[in-house]
Amino acid sequence: MFTSQIMPGANPEQMQWFNELQRITTSPEIAARLRLAMGDIDVRPLLAQIVTPTLVLHAREDAVAPFEGGRKMAAMIPNARFVPLESANHLLIESEPAWPRFLAEVRSFLE
Repeated sequence: MFTSQIMPGANPEQMQWFNELQRITTSPEIAARLRLAMGDIDVRPLLAQIVTPTLVLHAREDAVAPFEGGRKMAAMIPNARFVPLESANHLLIESEPAWPRFLAEVRSFLE
């Protein structure tokens, strides 16, 4: 279930790989508890305190984290740069068109 939300654009091999990664890194019970806990985390009150350079990259069709949430997060961080990515994947796939843009933006940010 998580894989289809996190990587809806994945091919069967990529989905199988991610499913296996999830299977070997945590139990179903812990995965469910983590998913619930993530919904309770609210960092918004802290965003204005960030003083380091910040790059926020967000996939337009992300089913895990709504696009507008990424845009709002970037707007709340002083001097953050927001970059929309043309993807539905929360976890980008190397073969998708958004991947080169992602790499270029991260490399430029780190220079």
